[in-house]
Amino acid sequence: MPTCSRPAHRTCPSTRTTPRILAVFNDATRPLRAKEVCQALDHELLPKNIEGTRARLKRLVKLGILTEADTGSFTGSP
Repeated sequence: MPTCSRPAHRTCPSTRTTPRILAVFNDATRPLRAKEVCQALDHELLPKNIEGTRARLKRLVKLGILTEADTGSFTGSP
């Protein structure tokens, strides 16, 4: 399994998208919504893609890799 770029965190889930999501948050200067992450990943802005991304972001929050700054807004954990 690949490890996260943030040393204090657990191992990242093994998916092709997770490292790309983490790269988006490493470059972000503010909290992002699932739709913005989809745009950054060049995914079509379809409800199924946005909801899938939101679910993945929620899983990363549960693992302590991301933080939900506000309802629906995510940021990298400090």
